[in-house]
Amino acid sequence: MRILYISQYFPPEIGATQTRAYEMASNLIHMGHSVTMLTEIPNHPSGVFPLEYRGKFYERKDLNGIDVIRLWVYASPKKTFYKRLAFYLSFMVNAMLVGILVVNNRYDVVYATSPPLFVGAAGLALSILKRMPFVFEVRDLWPESAIELGELHNRFAIKWATRLEAVCYRRAKKIIVVTNGIHDHLLQRGIPKEKLAVIHNGSNADLFQYRPTGRARIRRQLGLDNKFIVLYAGIIGIAQGLETVIQAARMLHDQKDIQFIFVGEGPQKAHLTSILSRTNINNLMFLEEQPREIIPDYLSASDIAIVPLRNIDIFRSALPSKIFDAWACERPVLLSAEGEARNVMEKAQGGIRISPENPEEMVSAINFLKSSPDQRLNFGRNGRRFTLQHYSRQAQAEKLENILISLV
Repeated sequence: MRILYISQYFPPEIGATQTRAYEMASNLIHMGHSVTMLTEIPNHPSGVFPLEYRGKFYERKDLNGIDVIRLWVYASPKKTFYKRLAFYLSFMVNAMLVGILVVNNRYDVVYATSPPLFVGAAGLALSILKRMPFVFEVRDLWPESAIELGELHNRFAIKWATRLEAVCYRRAKKIIVVTNGIHDHLLQRGIPKEKLAVIHNGSNADLFQYRPTGRARIRRQLGLDNKFIVLYAGIIGIAQGLETVIQAARMLHDQKDIQFIFVGEGPQKAHLTSILSRTNINNLMFLEEQPREIIPDYLSASDIAIVPLRNIDIFRSALPSKIFDAWACERPVLLSAEGEARNVMEKAQGGIRISPENPEEMVSAINFLKSSPDQRLNFGRNGRRFTLQHYSRQAQAEKLENILISLV
């Protein structure tokens, strides 16, 4: 089977979208299929191109068997509404152009993952022009989530984004969603049940596992050998509400053996570091984004992995993949969320769930876990066992393979 896969975000960029696209494609390659990946020249979330890509409209290279075509996009460190729109639209237009003029191979299916929603438009256009089935992966309800987060205000943009979303749903042969909540939401909107399939987020448990040598190395490098470490590793964005974690750190300031660490980049990092600079908090440090291959070392170095989301209805259907990465490394998870993520936590018995955006509950949970080493160990082991049984990337790729073969 020959698959044209479109994902605006892809490694070496770091994030859940990039990881899912890479590992899905890699597993499909290992199953004997061919995959061409249309993606952007790396720039997310900084908005800056690496030196080796500057001046290029596109680049085509093999990445571990994946035929990767990287496209120029309009990128900027400043994330205004119009610059974001230009960023998304430039990828959509260039994906269609390169898909028509450069990608001359015959494909059996086009698989486009959203958001950004405009990736779906590119996939739909290429599916029509190249006469192949269009499969649409929906990882987030956009534009609904952007509206609720306050990122999208323009009425004209909302109108056309909503229309584009409806067209992609209508024309797709199959819609892949990543949570049961998104599945149920689309059912309520009238999408036929037989058109929908759920393939959850998960973890590569071969890469993500507890690394005692990595734990010792990271703690030694950071000078935190005797600290109780609370770790957040991921995009530092609006959705996470990391201000709550900073409030919890402030409330625990007098407990000198507790250290908070944020690992990653994102649009909220400058805002959060400015909050930190205006206080006397010295139990929280920001680290730069790290290669995915060593994130298991950072998770292993922690005592708790924290997964927060803001208290917004749209996130009741969210299921962050960082939960499964932490569990695969046998780390207990402190989950600050409601809805589907809470239900999974209760099934896995892999940590503690608290109300979102509640620093008092967060402090109480951290103190409990700090004082309960045996319970932390049990939570971590439960989490890895649950991830292996239900949320492995390999099993997810096999499910996707079966769906695509049924269409071809």
